[in-house]
This record gives sequence, C-alpha cells and structure tokens, in this order.
Amino acid sequence: MLAWQIARFGIDSMEFVERAEPEPGPEEVLVQVHAVSFNYRDLLVVKGLYNPKMALPRIPCSDGAGQVLAVGSHVKNWKTGDRVAGIFMQNWVDGPPSPEKVKGALGGDIDGMLAERVVLKESGLVRIPAHLNFAEAATLPCAAVTAWNALAGARLMPGATILIQGTGGVSLFALQLAKLAGLRVLCVSSSDENLARARELGLDASLNYRGTPDWDKWVLDQTGGEGVDLIVEVGGAGTLPKSLRSVRMGGQIAQIGVLSGPSDQLPLPLVLHKQVQIKGIYVGSRRDFEQMNRAIELARLRPVLAARPWADAPASLRQMEEASHLGKLVVTMQG
Repeated sequence: MLAWQIARFGIDSMEFVERAEPEPGPEEVLVQVHAVSFNYRDLLVVKGLYNPKMALPRIPCSDGAGQVLAVGSHVKNWKTGDRVAGIFMQNWVDGPPSPEKVKGALGGDIDGMLAERVVLKESGLVRIPAHLNFAEAATLPCAAVTAWNALAGARLMPGATILIQGTGGVSLFALQLAKLAGLRVLCVSSSDENLARARELGLDASLNYRGTPDWDKWVLDQTGGEGVDLIVEVGGAGTLPKSLRSVRMGGQIAQIGVLSGPSDQLPLPLVLHKQVQIKGIYVGSRRDFEQMNRAIELARLRPVLAARPWADAPASLRQMEEASHLGKLVVTMQG
C-alpha cells in the first residue's frame, strides 16, 4: 500500500512510499482510508517540533475517515463496509483522562492515518454521521471533539457569549456548535475574507485585529464592559494576557492552542481577581466523539473545509504553516 511517512523531519523530507499491507489482529479492524484532515499538531510533528525524539519513520496525521475492509476474529461491533473514523487517542474510550489513556495518539505515539489502509483497535473507531461524506467526516476526530469539549465543559446557558480566535478548524467548529446551543459568538481574526465567511455561519460580531491590536478592549465594548463567558483560546502564550482581560469575572478560558509565542507578561493577578477558570482541553474520549456525532447528525451540521488530492499533502501542510486557511484542510484518497 502507499503512504506518506516522515523519515526525516521537515515538510520537504516527507516521503511517498510503498509499505507492507497491514493485517488486523483478533481485536483489530482494517480500514480503507478515503480522506485525511490536518491539524496544527500534524505540522509540528512533521517539522520535529512536537516530539523531536519521536521514533522514525512515522506515518503522520491523527484524523481520517474511511470504510471497514476486514475485521479480526474477535471483533463484534464492526463489519465490512461500515463508514468509520479513528479516534485521536486509541486508548481513551471513556471517562476522565489518565496517563495511560492519553498514550497511543495517532500520528504521534503510533502511525497515523495518512495511508491507503490502516489497522486500528475495535474500540478506536466511531461510526460517522450518515449525512457527511468522507472528507467532511475526516475533519472531526481532533478539532471538532476539542471544540465540543471546550463548550460542553463550560455548561453555558443559551444567551451566553463566547469569543473564538481566528477561523481555523477548532474555532469554526466552536462557532457552529455554539450557535446550535443558542450562544452569542464574537471572533477576532486577521482576515476580513474569512470573517465574512464566518458571519455566514452565524458569527454575531467580528474584528480584524491587524487594524485594532487591542482586541481585548473591543471585546469589553461588545459586552457592556463585563467580558465574555467563555474564550476558546487557541493562541497560547501570546494571546492569553488579552484573553484574561477579555473574560468576565468568574468566566472560563478553554486553553487549547499554542499557536503564538509570548508577547506580554502573564497577568496572574487577573486570574485571582477575576476568579477565572482556565481549563486545558486535549481532544477527548471515544464517548465524547460519539455524543458529538449525535448532535452533528441531528442538526445536519456540515464542516467547513478545503480538499485536494492526497499527493498534495505537503502543500496542505505549507498552507497550514501560513495560517491563512478557513476551517479544515483535507486530502482525499478516493471516494
């Protein structure tokens, strides 16, 4: 079978290679991969910035969708032809995270999805929503589940206000899921074009921070000086100080991304004075994925993506590096 692999770190060093055909063990499932989506983590993995000590070669990418080709002798829950997606961490089926559960992340700890066929655990798969095609379903395992958990953990009532940063995968999923929950959504981004598209998805108010770098003041203006109830924080150290100034007293920050480096000293007194809850979000469990899929299917939500052939996988990673994309970047193998 064909696969992309990292033999040496760097986008230009990725290799398109022939690998041995995988065979499922007794409790495993063989999946024909039809589409794979990219996350910022995948870019870091390929460049050697996520885990410089990662064993190579490694097939990258955590997120993919396809059809079951064959099942092991002890598999009971899947049959040939089932439409499935892999879960991000193959060991995290249910319950709270633990050191053991967060091992086995696809495209990092173990080989990922950027191959024609993959073998995954029986418990490491979910059924994809019936209305989605494979390219759309491939966007769900990391970004969508992360956004789902950021919102679910906040337990907000309809009418609450959240802030999203940028218009990448996690942020747009947070927008779409928040609108299903009756929430008001603000967004700061560097692209007027992407903000216009986000408004078509229900975005309530937006700001291009290139012209107005003090976006925390804008957020306060939009909320009558109180601040937002939740911030889906994908920027990291560079944006967290402004996020702390933008969140209301007793509000929440779902810390997800590490896209930006430090700019200002972290204002720790604000955390105490505002009694802000900062919660790290690292994807979620198989159960979280299944619960989210039920909501997506009921609402017939469709992910925002741009797709290209899987021969262009390095080009997709370069586009990810430019941070100019809207929603998810996907490559399709077939179907």
